[in-house]
Amino acid sequence: MRKNENLIVEAELLHEITTTQAWHYRIFPFAVENGTLCLYCDEDANKIELNDELEILLGKEVALQTAAPEFLSRLLNQYYLKENTITGTENLSHEHSSDDFLQKLISEARKLKSSDIHIETYEEKCRVRIRIDGMLIERYLLSRAEYPSIVNRIKILANLDIAEKRLPQDGRITFKHGSEQFDIRVSVLPTLHGEKVVLRLLNNDATNIDLFKLGLSETDLRNYLEGVKRPNGIVLISGPTGSGKTTTLYATLKLLNKNTRNILTIEDPIEYTLEGINQVQLKESIGLNFASALRTFLRQDPDVIMVGEIRDPETANMAMRAALTGHLVLSTIHTNSAWGTISRLIDMGIPSFLVANTLNTSVAQRLVRLLCPHCKSSEPIGQDLYPQSFKPYYPVADQQVAKGCDQCYFTGYKGRKAVYEVIPLDRELSALVKAGDMNADETLKAKGIGTLSANAFDLFASGATSIEEIYPLLLN
Repeated sequence: MRKNENLIVEAELLHEITTTQAWHYRIFPFAVENGTLCLYCDEDANKIELNDELEILLGKEVALQTAAPEFLSRLLNQYYLKENTITGTENLSHEHSSDDFLQKLISEARKLKSSDIHIETYEEKCRVRIRIDGMLIERYLLSRAEYPSIVNRIKILANLDIAEKRLPQDGRITFKHGSEQFDIRVSVLPTLHGEKVVLRLLNNDATNIDLFKLGLSETDLRNYLEGVKRPNGIVLISGPTGSGKTTTLYATLKLLNKNTRNILTIEDPIEYTLEGINQVQLKESIGLNFASALRTFLRQDPDVIMVGEIRDPETANMAMRAALTGHLVLSTIHTNSAWGTISRLIDMGIPSFLVANTLNTSVAQRLVRLLCPHCKSSEPIGQDLYPQSFKPYYPVADQQVAKGCDQCYFTGYKGRKAVYEVIPLDRELSALVKAGDMNADETLKAKGIGTLSANAFDLFASGATSIEEIYPLLLN
């Protein structure tokens, strides 16, 4: 029989059976009625024998309803994914210690290429979510009785104060499991019902980072390389948290890393380690911030300096001073566009002539999820597809849309790609900056510099991604 393909299942209901049970018996919970657990099962299942076995196993009354194999497989793949999958909600068994659970959780998140683990508590339940390809997915439910022991174990591993529950705390864990070793940044935040913990998994292995494979177009790559190959000046990369700025910076450092160069970095946190580069961890509690580190760096005879982030006017001034005195400076900044970075620096109190003389290249980037190549399908483009204020750069007849299959675990997406906007400050653009003219749209267009919006539209037009993924960029 055909079921509702848009079935939405509450996490508490998924909690009734484990992933192993769901796949072993090919069952899926869809309701609880008067204390009876209602489950879908295969059409060819022996319902009487299966019903009796499940009632003994689960310790409650069970009602079985047959479902088409395709529909049941979709539900299992979407909500109860196996070890190599990215979602599903399981119960933390009482027989597991907090150490066992943490090791399993962190190892699993690492295997799934997750960037963050969120452990959070509410009035009646606690849950664990992991971030995959920029999206949070609920993975485990915890009992409120078990939650404090998990939080305390994390605090102990991160050398935090387990008695302090009223103030935020930050720490770091070096996770070792077999031959694998990596760092985890820990953030503990007091909330209404307890402490929320976020674990940021840091990828120490920079061997696979390649600037030429990040997604830069041929023109953007050429413009970017011209900026980073200069002996002095500053290169700034802008974008929101999680847009891949750090990966682009490390790919650049890897390219610049030569025996003839002295490269220094100040970071918070150190996300990758590179042999031959002197990396410093920011420690504001003892006065080691970006600005103070930069002052010391200038006495360390550097060729290249990387500053994790320009957050305040003092750091901006020190970075500009370093670039002006013959050093190449790489850093990140939070702005919406590459040209907006210039306005941000001026707002921080940097004179426009100094920005014009020191800024080599301004880059903006975002990460866009790619459609699964195995299941994406083509549809004609409707009239209301684009934002009202957006005019397409060129006609596109059809669009590719997300569908979902076993290969992408019914998310419709598989992997991400960076979209860039690269502005090299040549003499003409520098003159505009010195004159305080921030309206450079026509000049940039005449130079053939692709905006984030235009490059995202190209990705959509090629069928690599969906309109939903690039919609926010079309609004800019």
